Amino acid sequence: MPELHWKKSSYSGDGSNCVEIATAPTTIHIRDSKCPRGPRLTFPLAAWADFLPHAADAGR
Repeated sequence: MPELHWKKSSYSGDGSNCVEIATAPTTIHIRDSKCPRGPRLTFPLAAWADFLPHAADAGR
């Protein structure tokens, strides 16, 4: 697998306590910024697209 490029949310403030995501051609990868070598979640793009509207609604 090619190297992933991780991004933090703009909501993460100082960046020390957040979730990071990386995109690949067919998947989205999620990890804890405090433990970058720890476990990761991987989702197919369709599952991530289904999840995003629910995450946006939860933040309101």
